[in-house]
Amino acid sequence: MSETTTASYLTKDAYERLQAELRELSGPGRTEIAKRIEAAREEGDLKENGGYHAAKEEQGKMEARIRQLTQILNTSVVGEAPADDGVVEPGMVVTVRMFGDEEKFLLGSREIAGDSDLDVYSEQSPLGAAINGKKAGDTATYEAPNGKSVDVEIVSATPYAG
Repeated sequence: MSETTTASYLTKDAYERLQAELRELSGPGRTEIAKRIEAAREEGDLKENGGYHAAKEEQGKMEARIRQLTQILNTSVVGEAPADDGVVEPGMVVTVRMFGDEEKFLLGSREIAGDSDLDVYSEQSPLGAAINGKKAGDTATYEAPNGKSVDVEIVSATPYAG
């Protein structure tokens, strides 16, 4: 199974935040987890050593995050926040009307949003691709995963200010 990597848009702030996280995890983070594994190993029988297994599991998660960050940083397109011109593009908070309801989300990468609880849709998703480049008042149609066509009206698009 081959992975296709597409470039993600990141703001300069998001890129720098991810670089700092990667430096922390791959430097002090790795050192700390190695010390915890060694201390737990010295406690004896590894089969029944919960501290050892917990530290090894945490190490696995940390290494996965390091790989994820490296991939994101290597394939991202870094730019300034988009202009506040109402045009839908990555880095914009978009409000759309579909099925009679309004929905607000960030178009782009989850990494732009950081700790925000804002929903995020990729610009490569069916919805994201359909609305990218549109502006308030425009409508678009995309095919939902169930095969049905969904009509969407753009209500507004403003730059994300995380």
